[in-house]
Amino acid sequence: MQLTGPEILRCINTPNPNNQDNKPDIIITPFSENCLGSNSYDLHLGEVLKIYKKTLPDGMLPVIEYVPGKKYSMEDWFINKDCFLRYLKNPHYFDHRNPAFLIDPCDEASHETIDITIPENGVILSPDIGYLGHTIEYTETYNLFPYIDGKSSVGRNFILNHHTAGRGDDGFCGQWTLEIKVLYPTVVRPNMRIGQIYYEQFVGKRRPYNKNKTSHYNGQMGPTPAAVIPIEKIHQKQK
Repeated sequence: MQLTGPEILRCINTPNPNNQDNKPDIIITPFSENCLGSNSYDLHLGEVLKIYKKTLPDGMLPVIEYVPGKKYSMEDWFINKDCFLRYLKNPHYFDHRNPAFLIDPCDEASHETIDITIPENGVILSPDIGYLGHTIEYTETYNLFPYIDGKSSVGRNFILNHHTAGRGDDGFCGQWTLEIKVLYPTVVRPNMRIGQIYYEQFVGKRRPYNKNKTSHYNGQMGPTPAAVIPIEKIHQKQK
């Protein structure tokens, strides 16, 4: 069952003697009751983005600093005029379908990143690039199942705030990394509302994320690149 807004607030304000240090089942920092919804809590975009270095074509910018009222063109995506002319002459070098931009999830070298700090006035994101962002909010969750999703207004601007990994875990502690993708060139600003966190009850014996030795992301702060995906051979008994 999903928790209502008032029940989320009760969990935040109620210490649980079954948790270490009497912690409540839900911790959200910073917290404002104004961000509490009917059955969720609003989350906000932090000021740091990361992109995978291998996905950025040589001569292109990862984002464009947004200046209200300015007229933009394709040339604004390039470091200089020469790079733009090279793009016009050889567009396939900049096409993200080009295997030159291949990411290997099982290779640590694929996860080298470039950091981007979003200025107060915002940046324009490219539809051709995937961005790792993060929530301003640090959360801890115990005895509940947390997950995040986009707000209606975020979705109606065709901003995907989590590519597949919107589900959290009982025991997860940290800021949430966002896998951001946009359909059109789109402005994002630090502190803008970027999603919502929900909480559900579950049944069964607990296996908290922060106690699991195979957990990769507990305690993460800021946008966190992917851990290397292991290659495992799963042996099944023959019938």
